[in-house]
Amino acid sequence: MKRRQLFGAAAAGAVVGLAMPAVAQSATKVSWRMTSAFPNSLDTLFGAAKLLSKYVSDATEGNFVIDVFAAGEIVPPAQIADAVMSGSIEAAHTASYYYWGKDPAWQLPTTMPFGLNARGMNAWFYYGGGNEICDDFFAAQGITAFPAGNTGAQMGGWFRKQITKPEDFQGLKFRMGGFAGAILQKLGAIPQSQPAAQIYEALEKGTIDAAEFVGPYDDQKLGFVKVAPYYYYPGWWEGSAALHGMFNKAKFEALPPAYQAVLKTACQAVNTDMLAHYDLVNATAIKAVVAEGAKLQPFNPEILAACWKATEDTYTEMSAKSPTFGKMLTSLKGFRRDYYLWTQVSEYPFDAFMMGQQRAGAL
Repeated sequence: MKRRQLFGAAAAGAVVGLAMPAVAQSATKVSWRMTSAFPNSLDTLFGAAKLLSKYVSDATEGNFVIDVFAAGEIVPPAQIADAVMSGSIEAAHTASYYYWGKDPAWQLPTTMPFGLNARGMNAWFYYGGGNEICDDFFAAQGITAFPAGNTGAQMGGWFRKQITKPEDFQGLKFRMGGFAGAILQKLGAIPQSQPAAQIYEALEKGTIDAAEFVGPYDDQKLGFVKVAPYYYYPGWWEGSAALHGMFNKAKFEALPPAYQAVLKTACQAVNTDMLAHYDLVNATAIKAVVAEGAKLQPFNPEILAACWKATEDTYTEMSAKSPTFGKMLTSLKGFRRDYYLWTQVSEYPFDAFMMGQQRAGAL
């Protein structure tokens, strides 16, 4: 059995084990529609919604069915949150930061630039008060939401030319939307917005100078290495990127309690699965894109320092606009401070030693 199949079987078993005794007593038939924010060609992202649907169906013996649709099939991607809020669809699998233009607070349930890695984000969600703060915000929008996937740390993007100093961002047409784009505007970049399927052509024609998406596994599928060879890291604006299962609040609350528990547990299983999947496939894909010509480049300390300052300035501006953003940010910053105190004693020294062993060919 393949590793992902084995993990999926175990996670599904966990969902069934937790929820089946109550569900078996309920024959309530429920049929929902869920739209993903991603095309079905991206198996890590779109596949997470399909997996969530499978877990729910398996745990309810097929009584609770969620039909999953790819981005744009029933709702335009930019309108997914609105569709869930209005109840025109029951569910979505998406990143909340796509809707930060409504309120900056939509940004932080997905990621905090210069924030937490995936492990830290999950700790904040489940034990650091993050889910409670996010719940209050989502409830005010008419949504019930649970973390349901994380990409892990993302890459800093593909560039047609090298970036060696902060001034190199001046006038750079960078496919990077949302909150991070607003930060880079302070360094003179010109944020651009293109759907995933249009990025390659825009880079090839020079309509844009650079683009970021996720990481090597997804980026390789989109072929960016052929038109923008400089591959930068780290993606400081997404040290992790959490996705959510979003459900119309009224329709969620109308479900039998056992079905509510199944949905919540299935989301947590998918949250674990996606990160495990990415950690497997990105390790292979990074070698593949380098073999295809990618020139790995780190953002140097001068660039990172300039981006840090621009980020902190943006946080000050956004906190003034949105009290909810400020409340989330305060919680995240407090958690971040202690989290990185602990990891520099625990994870970092161990990882640094093991990375040295890898470079030395000892592993």
